[in-house]
Amino acid sequence: MTRIADQPAATRRGILECMLWAGSGVLWTVAGGVPRSSLIGDPAAAATTGLSFAQISDSHIGFHAPANPDVTATLQQAADQVKALGARASMLIHTGDVSHLARAAQFDTARQIIAAIGRDTHFVPGEHDVLGDGGRGFFARFGRPGAPPGGWYSFDQQGVHFIGLNNVSDLRPGGLGRLGAEQMAWLRTDLAARPASQPIVVMAHIPLWAVYPAWGWGTDEAADILAALRRFGSVTVLNGHIHQVLQKVEGHVSFHTALSTAFPQPAPGTAAHPGPMTLPAGRLGHALGTARVTYVPGNTRLAVIQSPLGA
Repeated sequence: MTRIADQPAATRRGILECMLWAGSGVLWTVAGGVPRSSLIGDPAAAATTGLSFAQISDSHIGFHAPANPDVTATLQQAADQVKALGARASMLIHTGDVSHLARAAQFDTARQIIAAIGRDTHFVPGEHDVLGDGGRGFFARFGRPGAPPGGWYSFDQQGVHFIGLNNVSDLRPGGLGRLGAEQMAWLRTDLAARPASQPIVVMAHIPLWAVYPAWGWGTDEAADILAALRRFGSVTVLNGHIHQVLQKVEGHVSFHTALSTAFPQPAPGTAAHPGPMTLPAGRLGHALGTARVTYVPGNTRLAVIQSPLGA
């Protein structure tokens, strides 16, 4: 395990372990603000009843490079993995970069594969999804009916309040995500109507915390977003963008990033810059994968299980 370097000491203390996952999926739980992990198959990872849903991210359909010559095939593997969960995943979320270049054919290929999973699916855009046309192609296919032009939205499912944000349409210098004043005002209004006891799940593409600002891995309003969420007893924030699993816990707010279904990226600060990382033959599937999130009424935590595509 590697800790994130080149951050102020106070920030490092707030960042837990950074992992590039391989082998078995892992169940994350949070007790007393401290995350604990167990391999799938351990007693701690036994199936539970309650809301359970899957997450995929960063499909990058249209990408062609040695890091993954066939991203369509690996998205299909991820889709098969989600479909095999059966009743253990009642719905699916995709945390952005469905496409690589926001081309109509790329969106349509992804939509066909994801639709065949047969789950109600909720999307947020990645920066690759809004190239050129400001996201019109993405929102026409994957946007939520009735959402404002920026595409943010919320809904309730089995007692959990879900919020989908767009932090890629107005990137800051250096690539930091940004919600903007209108979306921040909407978020505060949306949260104000919710009791502090209601579990909250927030979805956005770029991490909503300062993972590694030098690479643009963070969101401009991170402190304001955290302040708006702090009064709730259970908050789970799900992001993509960095193609690896990182976790941070602040109070009752647990931040998670996800594996990509397309290609891995280097851990923060371990390379000259972010970007597709080519692995030795046979290792790609260990660095790609899906996630399953479970909420059990009465628990203050949501369990997040990451499942690599490779065995």
